[in-house]
Amino acid sequence: MKQLPAIRLRALEPEDLDLLYRIENNDALWRVGATNVPYSRYVLHDYIANSHSDIYADRQLRLMIEDQQGNVVGIIDLVNYDPRHQRAELGIVIEEDRRRQGYASAAVGELCRYAADILHLHQLYVLVDTGNEAAVNLFRNVGFRQENMLHDWLCTGQKYSDAVLMQTFF
Repeated sequence: MKQLPAIRLRALEPEDLDLLYRIENNDALWRVGATNVPYSRYVLHDYIANSHSDIYADRQLRLMIEDQQGNVVGIIDLVNYDPRHQRAELGIVIEEDRRRQGYASAAVGELCRYAADILHLHQLYVLVDTGNEAAVNLFRNVGFRQENMLHDWLCTGQKYSDAVLMQTFF
């Protein structure tokens, strides 16, 4: 098995504003997320300033992924946190020039350990466009199981695509 790079997950800092702005306003990513509007620097600055980095208070958790040298290589999120059922949806974005280097696998593995051991969640799930084979393989390789096909789940303007629901349990 390929050695995964060492990573660190950390809370958002004010200096993450430019990266957050670039990712949140990348319309190529909108098709796999829940937003379709650009965010201003002001709104994102306010988000960073007012985020508690506490899943219980915010009902979500956004963490930066750093390599060994402290360079940010991506963002990983827990959203749609449901305290009653102890589950959350996972989302991840790796900077384009850092993809296919193992950072996503390392970050998902670390977040799963945190979700199980610290947050005491019962499950994490992802909704992945079936055309995104890299993401489907990523989650399969880190222990997520494909559970259901959601037909015409994602709309990309004039076209709909299927998504697969994948889950992992602790």
